[in-house]
Amino acid sequence: MKLTFTRLPEVDPQDILSHMSDPRLAEHLPLLTSGWDNAAVDQFVQVKEEYWVRDGLGHWAILQGDTYIGWGGFQKEGDEWDYGLVLRPECFGLGSRITRQAIEFAIADTRIPFVTFLLPLSRRKSGALARLGAHYIGEIEYEGAKFRKYRIKTG
Repeated sequence: MKLTFTRLPEVDPQDILSHMSDPRLAEHLPLLTSGWDNAAVDQFVQVKEEYWVRDGLGHWAILQGDTYIGWGGFQKEGDEWDYGLVLRPECFGLGSRITRQAIEFAIADTRIPFVTFLLPLSRRKSGALARLGAHYIGEIEYEGAKFRKYRIKTG
């Protein structure tokens, strides 16, 4: 089934609320805050849209057919474009396919000479990133949580 990227405001906020309230996400999202409600979804979407205004790029809602399956995209951190992807647990198997599509987008965008990825320490497998050409940079701390940082050249 076709995967499409659209802006987060185009998605029913209840779909995002259901997704981000799933306790299975917390295992691999050390920055995930508990207590998601309608106000948290509104704030989340507003913040993600502000990146689009600031940088001309940001996070998308990801659809399979007409069904929301998660969100992901690029966020500028200083001089780096970081890629993140948060899927509904039942859609985790689509991560590589979605990431390849996003990396193709980054390769076509001259503003993005490379993309970084931050994987939580709970994610032990990084073979999919290696197959995309990503290289391990090292362990970093971001907003109080530790991550393994990877980088892939796109330009």
